[in-house]
Parts: sequence; C-alpha cells; structure tokens
Amino acid sequence: MRRRTKIAVAAALTAGAAAAAVTAAGLPAPESSEAAGSTPPAATADVRKETLVDSEDHDGSLGYGQTSTLVTRMSGTVTRLPATDATVKRGGALCHVDNDPVVLLYGSLPAYRDLTSGTEGADVLQFEKNLWALGYRGFTVDDEYTSATAAAVEDWQDDLGLPETGRVELGRVVYRPGQVRVDSHTTTAGAAVQPGEEMLRTTGTSRMAIVELDIGDQRLAEEGSPVTVTLPDGRTAAGKISEVETYVEEAENPNEEDVTGLRVTITFDEPPNGMNEASVTVAFTATRRENVLTVPVHALLALAEGGYGVEIVDGSATRIVAVETGLFANGRVEVSGGGLTEGTKVGVPS
Repeated sequence: MRRRTKIAVAAALTAGAAAAAVTAAGLPAPESSEAAGSTPPAATADVRKETLVDSEDHDGSLGYGQTSTLVTRMSGTVTRLPATDATVKRGGALCHVDNDPVVLLYGSLPAYRDLTSGTEGADVLQFEKNLWALGYRGFTVDDEYTSATAAAVEDWQDDLGLPETGRVELGRVVYRPGQVRVDSHTTTAGAAVQPGEEMLRTTGTSRMAIVELDIGDQRLAEEGSPVTVTLPDGRTAAGKISEVETYVEEAENPNEEDVTGLRVTITFDEPPNGMNEASVTVAFTATRRENVLTVPVHALLALAEGGYGVEIVDGSATRIVAVETGLFANGRVEVSGGGLTEGTKVGVPS
C-alpha cells in the first residue's frame, strides 16, 4: 500500500469544498458583513503577502520502467544469453539460438514474416533503414526488397556468422523503439525452445520514477510539470512528468469495486547515480500563487448573505468585511477584497 503525505489542501476549492473547510475549522455561525463592534477577538493574525504552493508528496519507485518480454519465433537450443543489466544496441545480439544471434533492430512494427527478394511493405522499409544505419550500402532505402537489398543482407549475414542466404527469416530480428537493458532471464543456456517461448525480459535504458496516484489527484498529474524526487540517501533530483496513464486494478473480492488510478512516469535530465532501483518520494506541485495576500483558514467567517469574510481588528474597533477566496494551502488561504493590505490584523479563534 503506497503512503501519501499531505503537504497542502486542494487547490482553488469550490464554494462547497471551501464551506466544508470552514466548517471543519469550527468557525462561528454566519454573520452579516455589516456587523461591527468594539470588543476585540481573543486572538489576531496578520494578513501576509506570500507565495502559496499546493503540493503533495507521494511514494514512488525508481527503476527502468515497465518490462518487455522477448518471445522466440525460432526452434532450437539456447546457447548464449546476455548478462542481466547489460545494454543491447542496434545490431547487437539479444540471445543466441543454435549459436546464431537473434538481432536487435529499432522500430515500432513487429517482425511478422520472412523478408526476401520481391517482398514489399512497411516492414521492408523499417528493416532497410536499420541495415543502412548499420553501415551496409548498395541498395535504395524504400519499401521494396530487391536483389540489391539481398546482396547487402548477405554482407550483413557474413559479418554475423550466419549462412549468406540474402533472406531474413522470421525470428532473426526483433524490433524495439531503441536500445534495451536486459532485466532478467526467463530461460537458461542449454534449454530447448520452441516458437512462443519466453527468453528474457528487457526495459529501456533510462532510469525513471513511477508513481501511482488516486484518480482524484489528477490535478497533480500534468504532463511536462516539474517534480522533485528525494532518494533514500537524502539526495534530490529534478524531474518532470513525461507520461500519465489511467489504469484499472481489478478487485480480488467480487463484492468490491475495481480501483482506478493514475500511473505517472517521471524522467530526469540527469538521472541519479549510484542506484538502479529504489523507493523514492516525489514532490508534486499542482498550483503556485506568487505574492498573494493570505490569512489563516480559520480566520474565515461564513457570511449570512453568502460567501466568506474576515473580522478586521483596528485597535479596539472591529468590523467584518467580505473577501474572495483563492488557493488553500498549508493552513492558509488566498484572499482579496475588503480593503485588506499586508499587515492588517484579522480575528482568529483563540
């Protein structure tokens, strides 16, 4: 169960939510904004000009993001696997089956058929872009697999120690968006495998933090927003929200409702060094109001004619004035109107 530490009240509360906050603070019954008197309140507080920040801390995990499973399309014996935590780049071997490499290439379209002379399509274009990026030439990069492509493939196969057929059989290449990190093995060297069997799991190579939020915390989860990540050793790292996705967690008990939440991915300009995986604390900021007038939340009075006011204390005289409320944060509330200025004294419960 994740821990959540409240640092601030929700931003810009609606009138109903503000009323709830006022009620919770135990404020007196509604009064008229016309009211005035000569009996000062038991205690006062100053109107302050300050920056209010609506922020919350949430627990998260530092790692490399979600894993992707490599499933073989070939039959044979696993003869070699890369070490866990190793990085595999374009043209590198993700594993060896019958001592022949299964090669990583970059792209979003999964391999789904053999490629040979006469083949046409988007998968041909994707493969030829990779072949060109690996330094092989003599063909036109397009969606047609020609005899010139086949000749370049033979050179590639020769360099890999494969039979020089000029044909790329299904299962020889695997596509991922970019370089990958080997997260774990799901088989071992010497194991016999058939198409459809898992070989290993991979992740991206960039460290990131993942935080799961309640669906009601959506105000915190805006893509591109900056966050601060605190590591177990107390160091902090600046990050930003790169992705927000909604997930549904099915209830174990059929009588309970499924849980819907937000999975927030945070990336770093400079990933923290010295640790691959760890529990972290992420500080989210939803709203920031610079140089606004504020009073303690419990200084608010519910007015008989609606809305809220504060009791201004001027020496031994007092008067109640209506105010507009804005952001609630850290036990204070943004206020405007009523002739308030910085340093004005307002009544508060003792």
